[in-house]
Amino acid sequence: MGKKNTALMFFKELPQNIFAGFVVSLVALPLALGLAIASEAPPLAGIIAAVVGGVVVAVFGGSHITISGPGNGLVIVLLAAITSLGGGDLYQGYLFTLAAIILSGGLLFLFGALRLGAMSEFFPASALQGMLAAIGVGILAKQFHVMLGLTSVSGDTIEQLMRIPDSLLLFLGFQPFAGIIGVISILFLFFYSRIRNPYFHLIPAPMWVVVGSIGVGYYYQLVLKEAVPIAPELLIKIPEKIISVLPRPNFEKLLDLDFLGVVVSITLIAVIESLLSIKAVDKLDLKKRRSNVNKDLRALGLASIVSGFLGGLNVVTVIARSSVNANNGGTNRSANFFHAIFLVLFVVLLGDQIQRIPLTALAAILVFTGYKLASPENLVRIYKIGPEQALIFIITLVTTLFTNLVTGIAAGILSTFITHLFLRKSLYLFSLNLFKPNVLMYREEGTGNYYVSVKNFCSFLNFYRLKIKLDQIPESEHTIVDFSLCDFVDHTVMEGLYDYQRSFDRKNGVFETIGLDIHAAQTQHPFAVRKSLPINMLMGLKNSLTNRQKNLSDLAKQLSWNYLPKINSNPKGINGFLFFESKVINYSVNTLVHKKQKFSVFDLSYSEGAFITKEDLKGTFLLFKSPVALPVFVLDKEDFKTALYQWAGFNDINFKKHPDFSKRFHLSGHDHDKIKSLFRSDLIYFFESHPIFHIESNGKHLLIKGNNRLSGLQEIKIMITFAKDLVSLLKNQK
Repeated sequence: MGKKNTALMFFKELPQNIFAGFVVSLVALPLALGLAIASEAPPLAGIIAAVVGGVVVAVFGGSHITISGPGNGLVIVLLAAITSLGGGDLYQGYLFTLAAIILSGGLLFLFGALRLGAMSEFFPASALQGMLAAIGVGILAKQFHVMLGLTSVSGDTIEQLMRIPDSLLLFLGFQPFAGIIGVISILFLFFYSRIRNPYFHLIPAPMWVVVGSIGVGYYYQLVLKEAVPIAPELLIKIPEKIISVLPRPNFEKLLDLDFLGVVVSITLIAVIESLLSIKAVDKLDLKKRRSNVNKDLRALGLASIVSGFLGGLNVVTVIARSSVNANNGGTNRSANFFHAIFLVLFVVLLGDQIQRIPLTALAAILVFTGYKLASPENLVRIYKIGPEQALIFIITLVTTLFTNLVTGIAAGILSTFITHLFLRKSLYLFSLNLFKPNVLMYREEGTGNYYVSVKNFCSFLNFYRLKIKLDQIPESEHTIVDFSLCDFVDHTVMEGLYDYQRSFDRKNGVFETIGLDIHAAQTQHPFAVRKSLPINMLMGLKNSLTNRQKNLSDLAKQLSWNYLPKINSNPKGINGFLFFESKVINYSVNTLVHKKQKFSVFDLSYSEGAFITKEDLKGTFLLFKSPVALPVFVLDKEDFKTALYQWAGFNDINFKKHPDFSKRFHLSGHDHDKIKSLFRSDLIYFFESHPIFHIESNGKHLLIKGNNRLSGLQEIKIMITFAKDLVSLLKNQK
């Protein structure tokens, strides 16, 4: 019966997965072409990796909504391999690199077979962010010159960065047409998010760049009746007979140390990028599932082997395309498969159009991608967690730029260890618990709760030991993790505990962390390093209020409410609402609470997507308990975006007697009869005559969301008045 239900659900969700796969393919096409070109490989190599990854991982993978294909993290390694292994001959270097990709795929498969997926826990979070930033700088340094139409700039990452001013002066002097397209493309990518038209955002920014650059070529051909003024070497080339010209990997350097070093580097980066991406995308899964990372590693290894033999790049789990899949309704691995099918159709049916894409436009997409990875905002965000985390980030970044990725991540790990040693000032404590924290777990009699006690010291080096215990606990249970006997908890552990907390919340379980109230942190960030201090040093620590917080405090006094300005990393009562299903809750702050607990207003920080596609958002919400039992429903402003709810199975409920309401609002829920019974004429008139909010019911509580930003004082007053009036109206419906 279970298999039958699974099959029925698969076919029921097929349309939305086809749609999600199509949207992902619009992002994957330019990225796959661009990443291959950035690696000095043929453009088709990126498409091959995306197609093979989509098919193989969809069939054999262990994740649910991830997308696989060529990844950003491997560009620097593949570029170095292709340019060095061939001794100056790029094509021969490409053939040698294909052999390295195949061997790397074998090692990747072995990693999964030996169940080494947990190795990602040995890498400190700030060091990994520093490595990703270095990759971003490398991509930006190489592609910035190409974006301006200059393909002759060579050298390592530092040399290419130093030559950016010269390239800018050269571009301003000659202004090549292809370079102008590149500059316009990068400006468009930066300003894309500021365009508010919802129809415009149906097409992803990279595809707009591709379509626009192709349109320029057709304008010259059809309107001006002349050839587009772009040099042939700055246009994509795809062989006419693809199958007959597939390259053959060259294994002649199998025992060469440089070749083996490339294999190790490719494998290490592929494992890190894939595991981090799988972990991040699991947070976006609407169905609250956890991926089988070892099974996914085996599938990625197999896909890399097949891709290498066909002339393609490595296959890894890619965060940007996976986030697009989650945000567009992808629910299972078929979306990955369909994204591959659409890519094949693009190449077969639109091959001529693809060859009209200027390399400068693709380079602009990669420059933007590199900037997102290495954005100064990332350093600022990490600094807010703690100054020591920013130091680890910078050390990893600089070391990677001046050496290589493997040395860089090793420097990040070493600097993290030394930083922890300096913060705690106890070599004995660190050496005693280096890889084995004292973790005790048992199930309490009577309550049935799981109790986990962590003693002495917990960091990225021994967190996997704690994870082994936590992974044994069903996420629907009540778990208490006690750090009262632990002297030190690092940033990686704090972030990992938050992931567990969210997973338990999704399965209606409880994950409590206690004992950290006697620990101090340098910042108020929930992921900051915690170290125990004497109680007298913790007394009297206060933070000054901002003007907005002072105004909110005054409002609370006027209303006779309580005001809580402190950050709460685990806000209660909001996990049962649809709005937060595919979002990551960061924290709540500035909470106004009715003294009888009827209402609460709070600012909330939450995220959509992850890594380079991650967007940190803030909004003001109001939560209150309904005076009557309610059906589960979502009420929102009717626009084109809400029409996409149809893909998720939420049909708009219309009222023949109230056409204006049905035209202005999108009302959805599973029990249409109960919802229609609730929405009588007086309630409909109420919503029609008041400001439009996003409103949700989970059956017992109502959630009201303000604008897509923090609300001002007057807006909060309007929201509170709206909620009070709504409560009075609902009471009359008893």
